[in-house]
Amino acid sequence: MKPLRLIPALVPAVAAALLASTAFGFETRAKAAWVYDMTTGSVLLEKDAHRALPPASMSKLMTLYILFEAVRDGRISMDTEFSVSSKARAMGGSTMFLNEQDRPTVEDLIRGIIVNSGNDACVVVAEGLAGSEEAFSRLATERARALGMGDTTLANASGWPHPEHRMSMSDLGILAQHLIEDFPEYYPIFSETHFNYKDRAPANARNRNPLLSLGVGADGLKTGHTAEAGYSLVGSVKQGDRRLIFVISGLDTEVARAEESERITNWAFRQFSLRTIANEKTRVAEAPVFLGEASSVGLIAAENVQVLVPATPGKGVTARVEWQGPLHAPLKAGDQVGELIVSVPDMPDLRSPVLVENDVPKAGFLNRLTTAVSVLGGRAASKLVF
Repeated sequence: MKPLRLIPALVPAVAAALLASTAFGFETRAKAAWVYDMTTGSVLLEKDAHRALPPASMSKLMTLYILFEAVRDGRISMDTEFSVSSKARAMGGSTMFLNEQDRPTVEDLIRGIIVNSGNDACVVVAEGLAGSEEAFSRLATERARALGMGDTTLANASGWPHPEHRMSMSDLGILAQHLIEDFPEYYPIFSETHFNYKDRAPANARNRNPLLSLGVGADGLKTGHTAEAGYSLVGSVKQGDRRLIFVISGLDTEVARAEESERITNWAFRQFSLRTIANEKTRVAEAPVFLGEASSVGLIAAENVQVLVPATPGKGVTARVEWQGPLHAPLKAGDQVGELIVSVPDMPDLRSPVLVENDVPKAGFLNRLTTAVSVLGGRAASKLVF
């Protein structure tokens, strides 16, 4: 790839937007963590994020994903009633207090899983969709792998302790992003703070997500706790144009989980600011064209390009356009010919396509002949094909 200079019109914007560099002095008290800016696709923090660990009730998010898919595909509806087995009724830990006489609807079960963290509700869903919890666990594991969650193996539907029930923090983050993007019609349920099925569980009617009541823009997703996993949370917070997803695990107490969740949220939104580098269809460079009616063509951004810039001044941040050159005519407007690459120290490069701004037909025979003579004069070994 041959680098192109940024055209002068973009240079001031880049200079204004890319003034700062990294300041990653943040250390989380969680034993494992993954912090992701969904707006720009930037991973802000990783700590043991790709190791398969006990996910506790955070794995209920996979049960919800499978359930949402079943509703979306028309196999069931929000009003579909499920039966309750004796196995489901006997589940310990957090429950909806279901019994064999109940016929909870899908909508009841969704709220029972999200708000009450109902282990009984998860078993009801697993048995209702797959016939048994074992069959459901195999299905959920396969579906997780298809979604890109390579560190996930599910042994049950609820997150009940099991030596083979494992997920990584990054996998849980991927799952959270899928829930937000794939099911926007159901995602608002994650922000509900109370649900009490048939007035049976007033002591367990409160959503345990500690961020929902703080007014910081939190709207999901799921807490978890077992003796092995510690206190954990998959959280999402939206402020302005930015959405943050984070996963933490291994905290010692419920208070520590709440404090660390708020601490990560404040750090991620206050330490980094969102900057627009280029708007969609803005010309960002000009490239020479070989054997075309025009000797050059403008290159435009294919999309709005935004980057997170750390707030503390330090090492510089750079932007460049690269393409495989020279560009050969004919060219059509909208052809992707290269990338706009923004480099932030200590973070992966942000890459965005650049497109040809307008058509460039192939030059007529005489112009091609003139170009060929010129090239052959300077590079005798070159072979041109007309």
